[in-house]
Amino acid sequence: MASNTLMSCGIPAVGRPSLLSSSKSRFAAAVPLSGVATNASRISMTADWMPGQPRPPYLDGSAPGDFGFDPLRLGEVPENLERFKESELIHCRWAMLAVPGILLPEALGLGNWVKAQEWAALPGGQATYLGNPVPWGTLPTILAIEFISIAFVEHQRSMEKDPEKKKYPGGAFDPLGYSKDPKAFAEYKVKEIKNGNIFA
Repeated sequence: MASNTLMSCGIPAVGRPSLLSSSKSRFAAAVPLSGVATNASRISMTADWMPGQPRPPYLDGSAPGDFGFDPLRLGEVPENLERFKESELIHCRWAMLAVPGILLPEALGLGNWVKAQEWAALPGGQATYLGNPVPWGTLPTILAIEFISIAFVEHQRSMEKDPEKKKYPGGAFDPLGYSKDPKAFAEYKVKEIKNGNIFA
């Protein structure tokens, strides 16, 4: 009815894009209801993080969570872009691991993460881990063990030459088989990046 009113006034009625059509909407160009397509049959507002912003040419949307956001153009160099993708993913995973590492001890009554460092500032303060006192002399030992362990794991990961396997090794690192269904796995990759960026 509204379209007929507009047509009678000499104003061509146009179709409006649905903003809720998908998580990665593309706005279609307005096409008259008469069905005659114009030369500009589609208008692409491709930077999904802010409609109307152009997507950088080096961000093709193939990476999980790629919504065309790179205002500083840090990923223009292909080698840097691949390294940034990997670094973002690894930092997201560490951030998500840190959350239960902080919240579980507090939920079990074994410490308060806000006050965890007060022992270092207070005279006679005592460091604790899961409610157990940690002698000052053992802290450098613990740090050395953590450093060597992480360095070993990162060295092993860096030996992998396939960029995809370096980020998603599968096998023993996917005991529940999340990567078996390619469609579901693609969704999990996006969810991992989104959740990790919240915590990072």
